[in-house]
Amino acid sequence: MAGKFVIKKTNTGVKFDLKASNGEIILTSEVYSELPSCKNGIESVKTNAPAANLEDQTAEGFNTEKNPKFEMYADKAGEFRFRLKAKNGQIIGVSEGYKAKASCLNGIESVRKNAPDAVVTEQTAS
Repeated sequence: MAGKFVIKKTNTGVKFDLKASNGEIILTSEVYSELPSCKNGIESVKTNAPAANLEDQTAEGFNTEKNPKFEMYADKAGEFRFRLKAKNGQIIGVSEGYKAKASCLNGIESVRKNAPDAVVTEQTAS
């Protein structure tokens, strides 16, 4: 089974999560004010994720990659996270924190693999 995008209403708008085939959330969007904008965000992830380079900001003297790209970084808690940036440099999705760098890299691979063919569903009531 492929991954899926799940669109959810929030108190302030709509957002999406990309879930891997095992149901784990591997990427979360910002909150959009309108559903069409949210759907555009999903299309942007589908388009940009497979082509995105990896910029490992945890490595000393890392190379700056061109957009689209995955930026892997360490957060304040010392966990590894990544964000996916579109061609225009906008952040279109972020990950949760990972304890190990290898897990974070697996998350990026999972987004690359799952995003292009993921189905889009809308969650009605929670």
